[in-house]
Amino acid sequence: MKNSLFTAGVLLLFSSFAPFTAKGQGELLYYCTDEDRAVFNRYLSAMQQKRKLPAEELLVETARFFLDTPYVAATLEKEPEGLVVNLREMDCFTFVENVICLVRTVQEDQSSFESFCRNLRTSRYRESIITDYTDRLHYTTDWIYESEQKGFLKDVTRDMGGELLPLSLSFMSAHPDSYRQLKGNPARIRQTAEKEKEISSRPHYYISAAAVERSLGEMHNGDIVGFVSSVAGLDLSHVGIIYKKGEKLTFIHASSVLKKVIVNEEPLAAYVKRMKSNKGVMIVRFIK
Repeated sequence: MKNSLFTAGVLLLFSSFAPFTAKGQGELLYYCTDEDRAVFNRYLSAMQQKRKLPAEELLVETARFFLDTPYVAATLEKEPEGLVVNLREMDCFTFVENVICLVRTVQEDQSSFESFCRNLRTSRYRESIITDYTDRLHYTTDWIYESEQKGFLKDVTRDMGGELLPLSLSFMSAHPDSYRQLKGNPARIRQTAEKEKEISSRPHYYISAAAVERSLGEMHNGDIVGFVSSVAGLDLSHVGIIYKKGEKLTFIHASSVLKKVIVNEEPLAAYVKRMKSNKGVMIVRFIK
């Protein structure tokens, strides 16, 4: 599950005197710091000679740019709901999302921080609209589906021989007290439960833990790997970016154990076998 988890004319306000500052215009609200813009500018500089690389190489280079970035959970949980831009600290999902949106931005003819914010907003919110908490794509399978509809990702799990994955999402609506935006808000809980049913009704596929090793040859550098949770009511428990290092296929991810972005030391297949809380993987490919 995701961590609950811009445009021309919009003014972004930055300050070095507070952890976050926000400036809204109409329904648009931003949370950001000067350092986030500074990280973005360092990224653009680092990618200046690499921006024309094939997408899969650019994705890996972007993921590697963030190595050692601190792992911090729940960075999106701001009220009122707004676009959180945080390149200083990430959880597993915001790491992957930032990588995808940065690559989309650097591939544009005119890369700018504002265009990155636009891409982030398009990625994170249903219909790119921010009105309240329920507009955010909280479940990773919903984010994958919406990203496919928007044309920049493709779920290739079924094409790789994946089997049908029955889903019955309910975790958020069944545990509203774990989410301050849902706690004590029956209307939002109902909306969330309805969305969980809609997401669950779609066809989903996964590669079982036993079959992962046989599928390694079809995985590409820069693919998104999602780890299917065995916890009732959830879809994915973790995500990362596939990284082929010599003969070894592993992944880059924001590790909650090591508290930073790392290249996983274990090969992917060994990791999947060891993590008993995961049933297998989904593989999603960047297509722009």
